[in-house]
Amino acid sequence: MSEKITAVKGMNDLLPPESARWEWLESQVRELMACFAYQNVRTPIVEPTALFVRGLGEVTDIVEKEMYSFEDRLNGEALTLRPESTAGVVRAVVEHNLLYDGGKRLYYMGPMFRHERPQRGRYRQFHQIGAEALGFPGAEIDAEMILLAHALWERLGLQQVRLELNSLGQPAERAQHRAALIQYFEQHAQQLDDDARRRLHANPLRILDTKNPAMQSLVEGAPQLLEFLGPESLAHFQRVQDILSANGVAYRINPRLVRGMDYYNLTVSSSSPTSWARKARFVAEAATITSSSKWVASLHRPWAGRWVWSGCSSC
Repeated sequence: MSEKITAVKGMNDLLPPESARWEWLESQVRELMACFAYQNVRTPIVEPTALFVRGLGEVTDIVEKEMYSFEDRLNGEALTLRPESTAGVVRAVVEHNLLYDGGKRLYYMGPMFRHERPQRGRYRQFHQIGAEALGFPGAEIDAEMILLAHALWERLGLQQVRLELNSLGQPAERAQHRAALIQYFEQHAQQLDDDARRRLHANPLRILDTKNPAMQSLVEGAPQLLEFLGPESLAHFQRVQDILSANGVAYRINPRLVRGMDYYNLTVSSSSPTSWARKARFVAEAATITSSSKWVASLHRPWAGRWVWSGCSSC
């Protein structure tokens, strides 16, 4: 008797009636995106591996440990199942010159893939809904992305949502902060775990995002990036806060909120329903991509806002 073939561990089937709930969610997203004048974009699930290495950064968990990469047996090309969609969207915008007549507001929905250890709320195939506003400079687009996430929570009937904000500043400001972090962590090298030692000189900002309980007090005492921001970055961040306050959106500043991907600059945010904290991993994130990123330097108007909502099936 042949062995029964089942789904790959960490990749779940969506069956009725659960599939109907996903259809309802997707319809709500489409209606909301239309209200905000976002248009749908669909990019391939498989992309060249170099796209993610260049866009996300070589010293990130995604690139180092979590990508499903393989060699095309036909031509030897290095390919990867997409671990996120921003890289593919920006690639498509550049390749097809979409910004020739001005900025674009785009959104997408679909499966992403990361080679993680399957556990509740974290699966190897998960789903993202995201929006990218490319070619629009200024704090207003940052605030728009956060308000877009807020509008989705309201549409879904969720009231208790925790919104956290921080600013990553510009590369020159992060370079000063980076030097201060390295100096600080070198002085406490005996308290660093293996991951932190590996990241110390390559990407020390990611140490601040450690989940190791033994390192939390050390991280709390580390230099904060907000202390290194110049007048322009501070004004940008304050403008985002002013817009959110004017729209009645509550938030808190979290100076430890960081994002390890190389394309992030300025505002970063994270919002999630507090009532779902133990149940699932539904998180909306917003961030800014600017012309200082080599990855988007070929865009005519390289300023961009990014918003992503991640969820999983069967969580």
